[in-house]
Amino acid sequence: MNRLAGGRISGGAAFAGAAYAFAAVMLGTTIPTPLYVLYRARFGFSELIITVIFATYAAGVIGALLLFGALSDQVGRRPVLALGLLFSALSAGAFLLAQSLGLLLVGRVLSGLSAGIFTGTATATLVDLAPAERRGGATLVATVANMGGLGLGPLVAGVVSQVGPLPLRLSFWVDLGVLVPAAAVIWLMPEPVGDRGGRGLRPQGLTVPADIRPIFVRAALAGFAGFAVLGLSTAVSPAFLGALGVSSRAEVGAVVFAVFAASTAGQALLEAVSQRAALLAGCAGLIVGMAVFAAALAISSLPLLIVGAMLAGLGQGLSFRAGLAAVNSAAPADQRGEVASSFFVVAYVALSLPVIGEGVLAELAGLRTAGLVFAGAVAALAAVALALLAQRRLRDEGSD
Repeated sequence: MNRLAGGRISGGAAFAGAAYAFAAVMLGTTIPTPLYVLYRARFGFSELIITVIFATYAAGVIGALLLFGALSDQVGRRPVLALGLLFSALSAGAFLLAQSLGLLLVGRVLSGLSAGIFTGTATATLVDLAPAERRGGATLVATVANMGGLGLGPLVAGVVSQVGPLPLRLSFWVDLGVLVPAAAVIWLMPEPVGDRGGRGLRPQGLTVPADIRPIFVRAALAGFAGFAVLGLSTAVSPAFLGALGVSSRAEVGAVVFAVFAASTAGQALLEAVSQRAALLAGCAGLIVGMAVFAAALAISSLPLLIVGAMLAGLGQGLSFRAGLAAVNSAAPADQRGEVASSFFVVAYVALSLPVIGEGVLAELAGLRTAGLVFAGAVAALAAVALALLAQRRLRDEGSD
């Protein structure tokens, strides 16, 4: 089959459309962030329940990675992307209809399934659609679409819910509207991969070969710390900002957007520095960012909290993309998909479990104490990763 068979748009239009669809789906996954305070008031949820609602998203992502991670290699990119768009639309519908906890949880799981499908499949699609000489740039476009969409979700929902009617509904109607052009693009774009038969829908293995496990552990530790920061930003930041006097949902959305923008900038910096330097700098950024964040909580300083969160976001972006690149380059070609999926599973566990722990501690000891403990734990984990990286660097230099 021709590599780019079918479709009624091609070339740059198809590439731009696929990037738009990627961003549109990721936007939908973070729309609830500035709305959690409204759900809490409407339904009487505790902070712990809010973190659980958020964390169910990670369950959907991990499920999608395990079930759909390699499916597009077998049946083609377009059908799998279409499935991701369907899950995204169903998620918005669940939030529109939600009158209790049940549909909110369903909506988050569906949102996670859509994100898990698009994270791998849309990235592969952009690489497929790019000219051979520009495929390195395609991964950067995928990064910007991914993180940009994640950041735009809270910003759009914050502004829409602040200035428009029906604050718990209108943002999801906007989400559905954004998905319509994305669906049109996926329908019209060429199919880069022919149907290869293959194994179909089966759980994907999570295997890390023994000879690359040291590299994987160092990268995964940094990735875990960084994604815990993103989890904090998207699940609990409205509560922290509210405690510091920020009541505007538009302002909450803008702060979360700034964290994701910093992460995007950190990932883009990998184009200018080596993987090892990026991992070291990323871990250092996480440590410094969490230290500033903790100081902000201790003295109730909103500007300092924003600076700390952005520094941590920058560190997350650097360490995440460098870690993923290191893992991908070290993995055997025939196991690269499994190893990358294992890395993403670690990352999305980090997005959920620490945040739930923070919610439990907030119930027991208060929000400020929980935030301080969370910041200390993330900084400690990043410090362990930094020490392992520095030790490896010294060992390599000693062997030269």
